[in-house]
Amino acid sequence: MFGEKMVTYSESGVDMNLEEIIVHKIASKLKPTLKNRDVITDSGHFASLIRLGDKGIAMSTDGVGTKVIIAELMQKYDTVGIDCVAMVVNDLICLGAEPIALVDYLAVEKADPVIASEIADGLAKGANTSNTAIIGGETASLPDIIDNFDLAATGIGVVDINNIITGEYISDGDVLIGLRSNGIHSNGLSLARKVLLENFKLDEIVPGSEVTIGEELLKPTEIYVKPIVNLLKTDFNIKGMAHITGGGFNNLKRLNDNVGFEIDKLPQPQNIFKLIHKQNVSLNEMYKVFNMGIGFVVIVNEMECQKVLDYLKKYSTPYRIGKVNSNKGEVTIKTFNNEVVRY
Repeated sequence: MFGEKMVTYSESGVDMNLEEIIVHKIASKLKPTLKNRDVITDSGHFASLIRLGDKGIAMSTDGVGTKVIIAELMQKYDTVGIDCVAMVVNDLICLGAEPIALVDYLAVEKADPVIASEIADGLAKGANTSNTAIIGGETASLPDIIDNFDLAATGIGVVDINNIITGEYISDGDVLIGLRSNGIHSNGLSLARKVLLENFKLDEIVPGSEVTIGEELLKPTEIYVKPIVNLLKTDFNIKGMAHITGGGFNNLKRLNDNVGFEIDKLPQPQNIFKLIHKQNVSLNEMYKVFNMGIGFVVIVNEMECQKVLDYLKKYSTPYRIGKVNSNKGEVTIKTFNNEVVRY
């Protein structure tokens, strides 16, 4: 099998390099607008901050992506709302902000009250889990643009100016603590669909598990608000935080480009990742696209590592996964079969 041509994310229709170019072009056009308000953070972080008195107001926007296609195929719509909330609030907390409110945007090919109600069930569950209020939104029927539906949200959070965490103080020797994901979350679904649906049916059991491929792909994104917000109320010195989404551990580079990150103690990824890898997807591509079992990373100094691990165990499943080194702008990962990939 592995003598065959390897499948890439680009071949599934998602070119991350091209996306970076597009983001850069848009950001360059919009950057002059930053002078209109007291903007604290540069673009490129997980969320953005503006100053309002002694508070920082954080904002982030995101969507569910092509996971909605799996929901349509499974005829199950009550979990993608959780994903929508999770993708936004998990970004907000990366700056030390506590999420407080969201607005959602649901675009549909054709209005269906039953499906809309199921989607709303997930949105409400995600909001309750993250202790946020969904204070409004928009629903649009766009039959000439949308196939089935698309779902996105924008959220705001609040942080004291003195408690903002950007990652600028991360230094050589700091420790990476990873929080377990519950699977594929909401990123890389285009690649996962391409390789899995060409070879399997959604109702087939994932080898080594008790759930079907469809059920595994629809598991909602883990929401990390409770453990992180509570952690931030302690006296621990949290130096940086990263939501591991599309781009995998390259997301760490958003925090500080003057250091490198060495990840050598990852837990075994869930079986769904191993199944995708077996469909001619290289390990280099796997760790560049997926979270590979870790959905969120907290960076602390060596002295506080064990205490932070012990604290997080009350809320989640944390692992010491690696450390910060002096290799500027480089991420090195020891994969589940002991190969090493570098980005």
